[in-house]
Amino acid sequence: MRYIALKLLWGDRVKFLGLVFGIAFTSFMMTFALSYLAGFITRGFALIDENPSVDIWVMDRAVSSTQMTTDIPLNLIYQIRSIPGVSYVTPMLLKDVNIRYLNGKFQDAQMIIVDDASLVGVPKLNTDKNLLYIPNSVAAATGGTHGKLVSAGLSYPTWSLNQHMRKMQAGDKILLNHNLLNVIGIADSLPRYPPRVLLYTRYKTALQVFPSIKNRATFFLVKVKKGADIQRVVKDIEKTGLKARTAQQFKKDTVLWLLQNSEDVGDMVSMLLLAVIVGFGVTGIMLYMFTYENIKEYAILKAIGASQNQLISMIFFQAFMSATISVGMGIGFCALVGKILFLYEFDYPFRMMWFAPLVGVLGVYIISFVVALISIYPVLKMDPTIVFARR
Repeated sequence: MRYIALKLLWGDRVKFLGLVFGIAFTSFMMTFALSYLAGFITRGFALIDENPSVDIWVMDRAVSSTQMTTDIPLNLIYQIRSIPGVSYVTPMLLKDVNIRYLNGKFQDAQMIIVDDASLVGVPKLNTDKNLLYIPNSVAAATGGTHGKLVSAGLSYPTWSLNQHMRKMQAGDKILLNHNLLNVIGIADSLPRYPPRVLLYTRYKTALQVFPSIKNRATFFLVKVKKGADIQRVVKDIEKTGLKARTAQQFKKDTVLWLLQNSEDVGDMVSMLLLAVIVGFGVTGIMLYMFTYENIKEYAILKAIGASQNQLISMIFFQAFMSATISVGMGIGFCALVGKILFLYEFDYPFRMMWFAPLVGVLGVYIISFVVALISIYPVLKMDPTIVFARR
């Protein structure tokens, strides 16, 4: 019976190809939407991934992510340093700034201000990191942006807006709050979500540019001594009135915050709904047409002794085989798209994690099962005597 079911399915090659590509598109859309969701959420906690040596992140009690923060008094760092089990603590301050290029154009950016002594928080540079000790120096990074980390290539302000812009490089200069700063190198930072140009500098340099940030910090970065109980250190830190989270806990907090507050989550849900609608539409119409147009063949099978359960199992087998062939094509094409984005270095938040293809597979099989339930209706209402009808 299964062989006959396959012969009926492959009998009309055009309809069969339409059914296969329709289901493949459904699995592709589901997998792609979830991979995009995983990609931008991963970029949402890029600041945490960028500092793998940090065991505990300390912040204001109201902070729940790296995306929306507020500052805490810098002098609280001394209380953290006195806690048993703490190896070292360094401050980090995040500040939204407005870069002005020397031709007069400007660009929004985020400044990441790190400890003067240790420079903990500055990623690998294409030059020597110690160059940040030069007065009025910063390091820059694209932060996931495309074509925004640029420079006019001038040595002093000209205010010529028509000046040609090029990619920023070491030795360029920028204006920040009317202060001329030297770009000593380009940082190999992780892409951010949302994308933004990044500047890295020391507290001493930042204080010269923004005196109002004195004695402020956004995070305290804590390294725990080897063998110390990290959860015990977390509880002791929270006794100071601050919030302490391990790196993994802070990542989870950021993920939950993004899922609850990011508008892109709604876009991903819309894409998934579109995939489900397309899946039900294409799969439902095509499979129903297969069943309806082959109703005489089902009638002949029933007339020669096939049971109704056998005929129903044939339809479910057709749906299962179509889904099995198609889902692999859709997920495979999605993986190929991801590989192309990686090889050609597109700054696109795509990350296919284990749950994306799993949901794609389950979604396609659920849709196919429901569609098969609908498609058995003509067989249930079929009269075997139509075999003898002159039509």
